[in-house]
Amino acid sequence: MNENPKRIVLAGGNGFIGRALAKDLAARYDVVVLTRSPKTREDGVREIEWDGVHLGEWIAFLNGAEAVINLTGKNVNCPHTPENLRELASSRVDPVCAIAAALKHIKEAPRVWVQASAIGYYGDSRDVICDENSPPGNDNLAEICKQWEGAFREVEAPKTRKVLLRIGFVLGRDGGALLVLEQLTRRYLGGRAGDGKQCISWIHMFDLVKMFRETMENEALSGIYNAVGFEPVTNKVFMRELRQVLHRPWSPPVPAFIIRLGARWMKSEPSLALAGCHAIPIRFLEMGFQFRFSRLEDALADLYKNP
Repeated sequence: MNENPKRIVLAGGNGFIGRALAKDLAARYDVVVLTRSPKTREDGVREIEWDGVHLGEWIAFLNGAEAVINLTGKNVNCPHTPENLRELASSRVDPVCAIAAALKHIKEAPRVWVQASAIGYYGDSRDVICDENSPPGNDNLAEICKQWEGAFREVEAPKTRKVLLRIGFVLGRDGGALLVLEQLTRRYLGGRAGDGKQCISWIHMFDLVKMFRETMENEALSGIYNAVGFEPVTNKVFMRELRQVLHRPWSPPVPAFIIRLGARWMKSEPSLALAGCHAIPIRFLEMGFQFRFSRLEDALADLYKNP
């Protein structure tokens, strides 16, 4: 590492994506993670307390930072009751507002702010292909994404380049939705969900981390980007490939009504399995982004290559 590495402030850095991103960036930067429960780490990453709402001592770390990356948000894998939907929205909007307020209290603003969003912005698009200019959907998660992005869009930060990544279905072994599907498949419950035609716009964690790094380091990049791979697949195809890599036989389809009952038992949300979005990363492709994993079978083989 350089003697005087540039500082990266990572809000939500202890989550599924944040852990992978912090590990990657720590090799080249001074990484500061904002978290509700800070602890001492041995990997050189510092953790600083914040609650995602109020200003505090954490704002000093924004002063002169190379970048702030905000991944904060309650996990969507929960029943989408009115109360949980309010928490899902506030856990995303409030941190954006807190960081925006902090910028008014420091002398030197971060050079770039990379803000997470999700392809849930497009709603259950089914067969409609969604690029960065596609309109928002009209379901609950789309409404939350609109509020989330709206808060970021309204931030006045003339000295800070702003980038927003609409993240898709992230493939990684230590968290996220793939872990749930893996557990089901290993138990011989890896059949398609419903009719299996819903689209999964997936991306390997390696490529997602690379996207964050490039949008942070390339000063020519700004605005909205779909953070997905360029070969989405249907749920039916995804589950077939997952069964193959996990060495499981064909499994019967799981009817939609069973998924709804199972989601209630697992305290989850059935639309997460039954809805889909065919998003494509037009802006990343236009800039010449090089994916390491373009085919689902290669991505899964990489993740499950070790016992």
